[in-house]
Amino acid sequence: PFFVDHNCHSTTFIDPRLPLQSSRSTGLLAHRQHLSRQRSHSAGEVVDDSRQTNPPIMPRPSSTFSGSSRSQYHDVVPVAYNDKIVAFLRQPNIFEILQERQPELARNHSLKEKVQFIRSEGVNGLARLSSDADLVMLLSLFEEEVMSYVPPLLHPGYCISSPQSSPGTQRANARAPAPYKRDFEAKLRNFYRKLETKGYGQGPGKVKLIIRRDHLLEDAFNQIMCYSRKDLQRSKLYVSFVGEDGLDYSGPSREFFFLVSRELFNPYYGLFEYSANDTYTVQISPMSAFVDNHHEWFRFSGRILGLALVHQYLLDAFFTRPFYKGLLRIPCDLSDLEFLDEEFHQSLQWMKDNDIEDMLDLTFTVNEEVFGQITERELKPGGAGIPVSEKNKKEYIERMVKWRIERGVAQQTESLVRGFYEVVDVRLVSVFDARELELVIAGTAEIDLADWRNKLTRSYHDNHIVIRWFWAAVERFNNEQRLRLLQFVTGTSSIPYEGFASLRGSNGPRRFCVEKWGKITSLPRAHTCFNRLDLPPYPSFSMLYEKLVTAVEETSTFGLE
Repeated sequence: PFFVDHNCHSTTFIDPRLPLQSSRSTGLLAHRQHLSRQRSHSAGEVVDDSRQTNPPIMPRPSSTFSGSSRSQYHDVVPVAYNDKIVAFLRQPNIFEILQERQPELARNHSLKEKVQFIRSEGVNGLARLSSDADLVMLLSLFEEEVMSYVPPLLHPGYCISSPQSSPGTQRANARAPAPYKRDFEAKLRNFYRKLETKGYGQGPGKVKLIIRRDHLLEDAFNQIMCYSRKDLQRSKLYVSFVGEDGLDYSGPSREFFFLVSRELFNPYYGLFEYSANDTYTVQISPMSAFVDNHHEWFRFSGRILGLALVHQYLLDAFFTRPFYKGLLRIPCDLSDLEFLDEEFHQSLQWMKDNDIEDMLDLTFTVNEEVFGQITERELKPGGAGIPVSEKNKKEYIERMVKWRIERGVAQQTESLVRGFYEVVDVRLVSVFDARELELVIAGTAEIDLADWRNKLTRSYHDNHIVIRWFWAAVERFNNEQRLRLLQFVTGTSSIPYEGFASLRGSNGPRRFCVEKWGKITSLPRAHTCFNRLDLPPYPSFSMLYEKLVTAVEETSTFGLE
């Protein structure tokens, strides 16, 4: 890849945002000399620094600090891009962040040395490595995090341009390292801005789905799997239901994703199963291998997830945390089992925390149940003859975690991930971690009544008796009934993670709205494209409650007036 330098009206293989005053050869020479000195000292050699010719040091960037104010450096946030880079790389847990988000880069020992060099030398070190290909790739992948990163107070690298603080000050500051702070809202806005810039879902092409409600999955599968990768990424999406004359200003599409996800991810159909912890979160079922054409069905599942993400529709499905890590191709660890199988996690955690020498009679095997038959499977070649000891328990735990998460579903997971990335570019999605991706795809199922009240718009005035009765009815509902009401009015039963303020309509955010409409003999009606409930001025609470329940429970089609 190359970069465009708009200031110089030229293209370059070097990121123009990095300092370019020092040449590539100078930067690499400085880095090699730095590493050479490190290796020599570590080997016990005596180095005569006076014999070495150091490269010219890049002038320190202008700073807002005066000599009298340097002791207060932790009160100032770096604003220069190079300062932000150094602050980001000086996080105490930067290598854990790399391991979680970009395992391939984390295994690059040369890159680790360069990061350590910048952490030590600050902006000058960054200047000397300005043309390094590995570093440029790293900064490109973490651009959003660098730009949104705000160094916490008492961070040892808070003042990037003035690293000459006393060792005592740095040691004191180092006692309270702050964790990496993600700006999820900024990250999400930037993600959708990039989708729009790259033309995702913008047209002019159209993906038109004509769906029979009684053949929902069949029609969705046959039509979506016929479209090319490019069509799914670029085209606008339109959904219509056979026999219904509603226009798709997002209402039918929103309900389509709600209904498809409710059926597709339902354990009844055999592709997915409930996790061991609850009957709420689902995961890929090992028994799915016996479903006809299961690889294509999982590829279809991935496409549904990708389309929902691109077009900003929520799904009526909640997956385990390892599922989202699988989508992001992030390796799982022992902590992830807590979301999958709490008892299994506790057993392995106990083994990890305690001395098991001469306590457990275990080998590198595991018992699997298939169709009621128990079979023994080796976790590694010859595992049946390898006893688990205190010395090798770490490997045993790692292999058990891998088995429990991947047991019989590795190929299905790969098919699902393939379908997902046929719709959305992996480089765009990689900005999220598993928890964040869960919020973007599924939202939340718990309804905050106070938030709902505060974000309501209406033609009735606040204290109108009908509005008071409406809230009395909602308060009488249990959470399931409230979700049904929400689905009736908006087309989906999930809430965006930001709350009711971020409910979406046909052309962007649109709040839940109650309008005065109709005769008292009419049922309430919904406009899912506009998140609007038309509520007649019923003369009593009992009538309003009865009519509202009837509308919510029995109405499920679209129509034009």
